[in-house]
Amino acid sequence: MGLSSIKRLFLSFFSLLLIPSPALAAAALRLSNTVIGPVSIAQGAAGPAQDLEAFNAGDGQLSLTFASSAPWAVPSAQAERDCTTRGGKCIPVRVSLNTQQLTAGIHTARVRVLDSAAVDAPQEILVTVQIGGGVPDRLTFFVAPNGSSDEATITTNAPITTTSSTQAGGNWLSVALEGLGSFRFVLPYKVTARHLPGMNEGTFTGSIDTRSTAFAPDTKSVQISLRVTSQPILTSNTNSLHFRVAQNSIPVTQFLVLSNRGLGTLSITSATGATTSGGEWLTVERVAGTDLMSVRASAASVAPGAYQGTVTVATNAVNSPFTVPVTLVVVAQSGPVVSFERVVNNSTFASGETLSQGGISAIFGEQLSYREPAVASSLPLPTELGGARVFVNDQPAPVFFSSYGQINFQIPYSTPPGRALVRVDRDGQRGNAVSVNINPSVPRILRLRGDFAIAVNSDGTFPLPARFGILNVRPARRGEAIVIYAIGLGPTNPSAVTGAASPAAEPLARVASNSSRVLFGAGPFGAGIAADALFNGLTPGFVGLYQINVVIPDNAPQGEVPIQLLLDTASSDIVFITVE
Repeated sequence: MGLSSIKRLFLSFFSLLLIPSPALAAAALRLSNTVIGPVSIAQGAAGPAQDLEAFNAGDGQLSLTFASSAPWAVPSAQAERDCTTRGGKCIPVRVSLNTQQLTAGIHTARVRVLDSAAVDAPQEILVTVQIGGGVPDRLTFFVAPNGSSDEATITTNAPITTTSSTQAGGNWLSVALEGLGSFRFVLPYKVTARHLPGMNEGTFTGSIDTRSTAFAPDTKSVQISLRVTSQPILTSNTNSLHFRVAQNSIPVTQFLVLSNRGLGTLSITSATGATTSGGEWLTVERVAGTDLMSVRASAASVAPGAYQGTVTVATNAVNSPFTVPVTLVVVAQSGPVVSFERVVNNSTFASGETLSQGGISAIFGEQLSYREPAVASSLPLPTELGGARVFVNDQPAPVFFSSYGQINFQIPYSTPPGRALVRVDRDGQRGNAVSVNINPSVPRILRLRGDFAIAVNSDGTFPLPARFGILNVRPARRGEAIVIYAIGLGPTNPSAVTGAASPAAEPLARVASNSSRVLFGAGPFGAGIAADALFNGLTPGFVGLYQINVVIPDNAPQGEVPIQLLLDTASSDIVFITVE
């Protein structure tokens, strides 16, 4: 594979995915909990008030205000007192649940805790209530006649007893409490329906009788239907979509990824969006040649408030039509808002992880840019893109990609280890500051399809499973040199220039490490076969992209093999390649 092809691959990847440490002279917001519920409430009744604690992890004083996406979830600050879960003083935050008018079913609200002068504010609390309880009247499952299973979760606030029965087909239905042995305020019961040997195609029925001594509505008989079918069974990457959009800003897009967990070939007939309030703010389009649905919400002519809609997909699947609920929360325009713990590395995207000097990172939030998504088109990278600028400890950072809700950027190599502050300014309007931790090196191998490495065999093919349906794949071979791509490996020798293309000729920018190895067959305790890297440094002509050239040992494991990069004092995440 030529350098230009690799360059196109990674520019596309980074675009779509999709100093002494400053003392926190300002207050720094922390919350004891950011999830409330699901809380089971009898229909027509108010729910019990829910309490959590806010505290200050910086200097100064917190001055909290609140905003709720739903009128039934009402937040308020109580008088400061001693914390119940830690030392020091806390501000109790109470969320009153005025749910008397809510219909039966699940309802959610998002409560924002704000402090314009505090670092790491605002933060959001997800509040979920189950009106009428968490036990449904009925459940429907779909499985292929190949030993597969389908699952659903029943959530209660107190223990229930369950008795399951089936009318035919054997003992295909089961219920189990997940997470036994730990104290929980929310109890999840997993219901599983499984195809058993000898079960023909058709519909099977059963029931689950539940009994609760603490909440009467959770005592009922749940009717169960199991459909065994050779038809496609449609599933998606999410059961609901939530948009939060500033009034009169640009439309915001999310993607609904459809797939077939049944048999046969999935055929999509149509995908439509419908709204129940707020006008025609929802549109849906299929991405040509894919099973990807582009779902777009526009607040151009919608007043601030919360609105509901649905995406309905018609297919040849047995569970067609397939409906996904959509919520739109419209807010007034403000400065750009970076979400707490959502400045993340561009590989795992894990919240709250330490970042690296020179690392390629992503910022998630809202109102980061009011222009259409933009990709940097030349090197060195600009420090302004789509009207958005990123600052790390008040120093401008190079930007790869900008959009309303995401910015990809490079942390300057000059950022010292320790605590750093990151913010976004949009068209000159200053945004909030969030704190991150910086280390010299936090290696992360780039990923494709979840847990598989972005790597290249010696002939330019990819060591990925054939089941991915990607062209030009084959297993790597023992004794073959492969190239593994990563980010976050830190400083190099000679030193790299932030935002600029790495050297394309000697001296190449090699990682400043005395030891660079790749572990084949990596496990949680370091087991596996280690091989020294032939080269570990920045990929010539790229910004912040590292490559590790290594020969696969003759005694390396075969099949889908876990690998891990080991540096002097740092190790990467564990990902997979295929080896034969």
